[in-house]
This record gives sequence, structure tokens and C-alpha cells, in this order.
Amino acid sequence: MHHDLQTEIETAVLVGVITQDQDEQQLEEFLDELEFLADTAGARATKRFTQKLSSPHPKSFVGSGKLSEIIEYVKKHKIDLIIFDDELTPTQTRNIENSFKGVKVMDRSNLILDIFAKRARTAAAKTQVELAQYEYLLPRLTRMWTHLSRQKGGIGMRGPGETEIETDRRIIRDKIALLKKKLQKIDKQKTTQRKGRQQMIRAALVGYTNVGKSTLMNLLTNSDVFAENKLFATLDTTVRKVVVGNLPFLLSDTVGFIRKLPHHLVDSFKSTLDEVRESDILLHVVDISHPQFEEQLNTVNQTLAELGSKDKPTIMIFNKIDAYKFVPKDEDDLSPITKENWSLDDLQKSYYAQENAPCIFISAQKQLNIDELKDMLYEEIKGLHLKIYPHRMLY
Repeated sequence: MHHDLQTEIETAVLVGVITQDQDEQQLEEFLDELEFLADTAGARATKRFTQKLSSPHPKSFVGSGKLSEIIEYVKKHKIDLIIFDDELTPTQTRNIENSFKGVKVMDRSNLILDIFAKRARTAAAKTQVELAQYEYLLPRLTRMWTHLSRQKGGIGMRGPGETEIETDRRIIRDKIALLKKKLQKIDKQKTTQRKGRQQMIRAALVGYTNVGKSTLMNLLTNSDVFAENKLFATLDTTVRKVVVGNLPFLLSDTVGFIRKLPHHLVDSFKSTLDEVRESDILLHVVDISHPQFEEQLNTVNQTLAELGSKDKPTIMIFNKIDAYKFVPKDEDDLSPITKENWSLDDLQKSYYAQENAPCIFISAQKQLNIDELKDMLYEEIKGLHLKIYPHRMLY
């Protein structure tokens, strides 16, 4: 089920719809993210197609006129791949594939799964990805064969009365059951490992994908966790021992969150996210230079709420201050002030004033305010240590 993505760059078109649930601006943001996902997977998006509908078309996601327009462009420019921004239903997938003979059709979930398959390194991550792939595939087995369908009666002619598609479904269901068992076994081993790490405060780096968690991990632990400017650079949870001042604690890096993350993917990555569930404190990293950083922050908080981890002690770490850009307002401009017109100083004051969690503004890349971050970590972790292990001496 695992496959390496091809090394040559494939060309792709992106398709999204403006609905009552997402306006034009939101769709553009989602398509920017989809383009970044495509780039991470090794595809270059050459064009975007959008359409305004009350909801995606049940048969073909977009209307027939828009579909014809996409078909024409794809044929003319010999496009390899069509990527839809929302998860396609089995019916939509079948109809669209029939319309684009010989051209690959994918949706956002499928693309994320592809990237995950490429990035998985450990047995746990590989098993999790494989399980998510099969769960995605199961309802999409749509092609029917006839050579095994009910055969003529008579001796020796009583066929199994099962189409090949049903056989395939059964094989996949068995495979899913097997992978779930395998994951349970891996989970048990991980729980045992985690028990062996008791008596130390556990901190988990959380945040949207590509906000700089791995770079920060490397900085705090002097290690070399894989970090690059791509989505989902880290899939496998890395746990390292960190000493700040005289205080040791465990720090784990976790998979980045993303909007419209398919639910079966969240389920299959449960054990990776157990590090979040079982941590004593969260270090929530936010890319302050991203135009939609507040929406990303909310997505992470929603996911944390789903994991039952929203109320854990948290340090907010606003990263990439070196890349933050703001547009100073002209004195004659009477339009309302927007976030783009806020200076970094304004933002800092705004977040410091909220006081619902300790927060700090840093640049992991340029190593700005890292000593201040370490001081903050020391104070927070020391407080937790004294609370959780009151009888255990600090080093």
C-alpha cells in the first residue's frame, strides 16, 4: 500500500467551491494550502478552478459546465493530476474519473495520505498510514467485475456468488482488522515505554503544520530532527530529554495539525497524539508571520479539544518574528485598522494582555528570545514539578 511519490514534478490543477460554509477569501486560503500540499507531494499547480454553489454538486462536485471547462484545459495542457479541495464521495470520484479518462483524480484527504505515506519512517507511523489508506479506499471500491458474478447453476457450477469487488472489500476489511491489532500491540509497547519515563515532567510541542516545531525542538535539545519548509515534515513523534538550568524534562515533537484533516487520519494517528494527551504541559507554537495565524491557532485548539487536552497548562510560543510583516496605516486612511496594520509590538501587547497563558515571541531560525523562552520553561516546569512530584527533589 505504501508507495514513494514519483520524483519527477507532475502538473496539477486545483478545484474548489465557494459555498455558504466558505466564502471566496476562505476558499483562496484553502487553495493556497492545497497548493502547498501539492508542492510537498511533488506536484506543481498550474491553474485553479473555482465555482460558486450552494453546496458541492452531488454527482460531480462542480457543475457540468465547469467540469467541461476543466476537461478542456486538462486535455490542452496535458495535465497529470486534478486535485479537489474537499473529500470526494465514492459517487463523485467514479463520475469524475469517468469524465477524465486516464488522468489521476485526487481529493485533499487522498493527497494528505500520499504525503503521510512518503514521510512515515517508523513501524508505528507506517502502520497508521496504511490503516488510514485502506479506510479511505474501502468505500471507494466502485468498479464491478462480472466474470465472478452469479454463474449458471448445475453441478460444479455453483459459483461463490460473490463479485470480485466484494472479495476485494473482504480482503481490505481483514487487512484493516489486522492493522488495528498491530497498532494495539504497538500502542501497548509505547505505553510501557512511557511508563518507564515517569517521574519527569513531559512537555509536548503542538501547532499547525510548518510553524517551526522541529526547528525549535532541535534548538532546545541540540539534536537534528528532520525540519524543512514543507507540510508534515515530522510524522513520527520524537521524544528527547532536555535540561534547562538544572531541571530535566522530556520534550516530544508531534505531527502538525491542518484544516480539513480527514477524521480517519486523526483516529489512525491516535498513538502519535497520545504524547499530547499524556503530557503535563503543551508548548503551542504559532507562526506569527502567517496571514491566517489566528485561524491556524483556532484549528489547533479545536483538535486539542477533540483530544481532551485543551485545558492543559500551555505556553504560547509565537515563532518567526523575523518574518513578520506589517503595513503601517497612512494617516489620511480612515478605513478601520486590520491585523495587517498592527505592528509586532501591538500584537505582543494584545496577547500579553490576555493573560490566559504565558506567551513569548521568538524566532527559532534566528535564535531570537531563546534565553527568555528557556527562563519561562524553567519557571513553568519547576512549578509543575513541585506540584506533581512534591516529594521528589529537584536536581
